[in-house]
Amino acid sequence: MQILDGKLVSQAVKDDLRKKVETLKQKALKTPHLVAILIGTNGASETYVASKVKTCEEIGFESTLIRYEDTIDEVTLLNKIEELNADAAIDGILVQLPLPKQISEEKVINAIAAEKDVDGFHPSNIGKMVQGQPAYIPATPYGILLLLEYYKIETKGKYAVVIGRSNIVGRPMSILLSQNTTTGNCTVTLCHSHTKNLKEICLQADIIVAALGKPEFLKADMVKEGAVVIDVGITRVEDKTKKKGYTIKGDVDFEAVAPKCSYITPVPGGVGAMTIAALMKNTLLAADGK
Repeated sequence: MQILDGKLVSQAVKDDLRKKVETLKQKALKTPHLVAILIGTNGASETYVASKVKTCEEIGFESTLIRYEDTIDEVTLLNKIEELNADAAIDGILVQLPLPKQISEEKVINAIAAEKDVDGFHPSNIGKMVQGQPAYIPATPYGILLLLEYYKIETKGKYAVVIGRSNIVGRPMSILLSQNTTTGNCTVTLCHSHTKNLKEICLQADIIVAALGKPEFLKADMVKEGAVVIDVGITRVEDKTKKKGYTIKGDVDFEAVAPKCSYITPVPGGVGAMTIAALMKNTLLAADGK
């Protein structure tokens, strides 16, 4: 069993990006600028956005963090996004999810200009991705592909099972794994809460991507020997023995599943780090496109 080390691979990606930014600055070209909008004080969102801002600083990007109370109205937020769309100095825009109930996630995603949608959620980018055209790929699936590529994991002809059908991870992941690419060419089954015989399906899988948001859902008796397991889950579970009062759990029962795997991602230190690295690659691409 080998750990797919997201921290190691994301650092390699960041080192490469830093060199490219240094070259841009030496040539007096534009430095990529990412704007993050954070609404409310959700602990997980706070941590995630802070990581994005810190990573921008590490690799030499400019970054701006815009904060709003969770009482903000939808019109105010949409007007701000429109303002950022029109600002030529801004290359990438992301609005941290989840959003308060009074704000439509769909409206917000659609409001961000497709060419600045570095999270890869805009219907235009999703549509291009489905057709195999150049597009901003959703950051988490993109990060997983970068991880598979770094470790030279063979995907051609493999049977992949994706558990979870969100527009952010599950659906795009299933499409990307099936495409005719170096990290694709899998036969893919997309599973969800209504899938029958899930255990039997998973037991056939060479590659499993668990992205359903249920801590330790994937058990050892659902995984065949030698499988590659990608754990996308990251849930705060109450733990009074911890100083913070919680512990982070993935969607995979890591201790039980890991011994059966050829490769597996840890939580934390796996896919989360790669998501941020992929987001930064998209931001550089957005800046290069101008």
